[in-house]
Amino acid sequence: MAVTDRARRLAETAALAAADKLAQDVVAIDVSERLPLTDAFVIASAPNERQVQAVVDSVEEKLRDLDAKAVRREGTQEARWVLLDFADIVVHVFHSEEREFYGLERLWKDCPAVPLPAEVSGPPSGPGVTGE
Repeated sequence: MAVTDRARRLAETAALAAADKLAQDVVAIDVSERLPLTDAFVIASAPNERQVQAVVDSVEEKLRDLDAKAVRREGTQEARWVLLDFADIVVHVFHSEEREFYGLERLWKDCPAVPLPAEVSGPPSGPGVTGE
């Protein structure tokens, strides 16, 4: 089962919202075949806690416009790794150091990338993320 149209639209919107706040290395991964809880992960990073929070706020605002509300939010207090669960997608916004340390893309390297609009920053650049 591939990522649903709604999940694809949410992932694209979340990625654009993150890129609008200068998030780095924004990628989306189709985890629908391996994880029954969600269809896609959107992963982004920022160099400091303030910018992580700005990305999180932007993503929530833009997805709210699509009638999507986070059913779970974790990590907002520390703003080092914020997880936003929108059911169809899960958005991970990392502080750059945490993203490198945890290597979420490596854990899901066998999953295909979800194509994102060119405005996001071009092709996925995370290690192990394929464009299949």
